[in-house]
Amino acid sequence: MILALMINKKGIKLKALWRTLFVITVAVPQFVTLLLMNQMLQEDGAVNVLLISLGIVDKGIKFLNSTPLIARATVIIINCWIGIPYTILITSGILMNIPADLYESATIDGAGPVRSFFSITLPYMLFVTTPYLITNFIGNVNNFNVIYLLTNGAPMTENLYQAGYTDLLVTWLFKLTMNSQDYNLAAAVGILVFIVCATLSLVTFNLTKSAKNEEEFS
Repeated sequence: MILALMINKKGIKLKALWRTLFVITVAVPQFVTLLLMNQMLQEDGAVNVLLISLGIVDKGIKFLNSTPLIARATVIIINCWIGIPYTILITSGILMNIPADLYESATIDGAGPVRSFFSITLPYMLFVTTPYLITNFIGNVNNFNVIYLLTNGAPMTENLYQAGYTDLLVTWLFKLTMNSQDYNLAAAVGILVFIVCATLSLVTFNLTKSAKNEEEFS
């Protein structure tokens, strides 16, 4: 949202270029990007080669298979980077459709940029994007591709019964099915994930203005 606001701000030059640079990753399939990042973040990958050549580190960092903290942080950062283009497209379209009269009225009433953002822009954005945010949240709960193609659950441990420190329930379910053939536990996990996600989605959406005031924004 911040990037979209910066790109769409009046006075910013080359807006089309900035939009293109941020959104161009949409043209590359996600699994290709994840496999490429997996190779680049290996101990002898391009990222470590660059860091060593610049003298920042003495030896390669195990981004994906060292400590749980580093591995989880790496997964989160890459997942955010992959998801940014879609969010920029959506928020840019919404920003361009916010009535200019609202900002003019706020300026006349003495509201500054910060007050206008929290009183007009943010509520409008949340009103329109709430269904997308809920869908995105549930999608990340079941984000199989990012974990499987990037870390495959690593670093591994013997304390979590087939699961690694970066595994999600959906990737753990996959391992239970494919590696240990524990279909009973896998089925139970799948059913629980569905119940929790469906309940959270329905309750959250029905409590928002997007559901209560479908035809208006206030």
